[in-house]
Amino acid sequence: MLNCCIVLPEALALCWSTIFLQRSIVKITGVRTIHFAPFANITFLELTTDSGIVGLGETYYTPRSVTAYIGEVLTPLLLESDPRQIEAFWRRAYENSHIYGNKGLEMRCLSAVDVALWDILGQELGRPIWQLLGGTSNPEGVPVYNTCASAGYGQKPPDISRKVSTAAPGTYQDFEAWQPGGDAGELARSLLDMGIRAMKIWPFDRFALANHGQTISFAEIDEGLQPWKQVRDTVGLDMDIILEGHGYWALQPARRIAEALEPYKPVLLEDLMKPDNPRTLAKLRSSTRTPICASELLMNRYAVEEMLRADACDVVMTDVTWAGGITECRKTADMAETNNMGVIFHDCTGPVTLAASLHLAAHATNTWMQEIVRAFTLGFYLELVDHPFVVENGRMQAPQRPGLGVALKPEALDRDDCQITVLN
Repeated sequence: MLNCCIVLPEALALCWSTIFLQRSIVKITGVRTIHFAPFANITFLELTTDSGIVGLGETYYTPRSVTAYIGEVLTPLLLESDPRQIEAFWRRAYENSHIYGNKGLEMRCLSAVDVALWDILGQELGRPIWQLLGGTSNPEGVPVYNTCASAGYGQKPPDISRKVSTAAPGTYQDFEAWQPGGDAGELARSLLDMGIRAMKIWPFDRFALANHGQTISFAEIDEGLQPWKQVRDTVGLDMDIILEGHGYWALQPARRIAEALEPYKPVLLEDLMKPDNPRTLAKLRSSTRTPICASELLMNRYAVEEMLRADACDVVMTDVTWAGGITECRKTADMAETNNMGVIFHDCTGPVTLAASLHLAAHATNTWMQEIVRAFTLGFYLELVDHPFVVENGRMQAPQRPGLGVALKPEALDRDDCQITVLN
């Protein structure tokens, strides 16, 4: 008894773990999706177990299709299944869909389920997900960069980079700040005042629309450089800047943009070209000194492996709620580490994406940065979930509560614009 008292915290954890693992019946009994009309691209997923634990997941884009696929294909696999068997479920769901092609909707839905299963496991064991993964490699927190979008950005399908978002009064209007007539230098100063030392902008996108990204003039290059000049004139090199390209450009104009940016010392070129042809992306990489980042659009580790084999990028980006969930993105991060590369976790999406990403980013030894959108974290994320995402000294901590550490607020579920679809 004395020894048990001395090691009480560890013994208690082992006791709960043993009880959980030895339960003869652990099963999923409820599946439902949740959608809020103002955030039209985001679908939340809740899985309920026979013990009353609710696991939360999320994915992005085509919410009606997401609900239909989860209901038709994944719910029959989930109901009465053991939520502890995450890897086995992932493989079963993946194999059920790969013969039809599964790099889009199917992978997004599997991602949402996977995150919810990890949330259940952590809550059952009384531990945050980052501990279940093997602890933290980043005890001081995960370095973040701010994607300079505004409130409302990307919330209405189709809503892509060429559309100026409508920012609600009193919210951060970071997108408008680096548009023509704005002041990207003051935007950078505002971010630095919050402790954020890296930002991402996409000032060349609008020039790709006229000719499908086949050419860009020197006059357009100069116009696209204006926010870069403003940042460097205002804060010098205190702010790291990432270029987002959204995959709009062909090889020749991509090279021209990369060359023009070099005097302004961009820290990364992200998706300047589509990542679907690693060979041509490798040509871009060989022509610039700026590191190439690719890409959450690859959707799984098999596509990432092709990118790495082609020597087409310097940093890997993945999205936990697009590209296979925690289970798959952990393998993607490990693959990047094996190739001596860093990994960035994408979030221009929703609060569950950010929470799940932070758990994996805290764990991975090769985490480079975590993407955030302060207009979201200080805006609608606070409306919907019960966990505040706080930046301190340029870093953000993973949630400390068991499981995901984030839940939808009960009052959010009572909103008039909330639609709940029960699938079981």
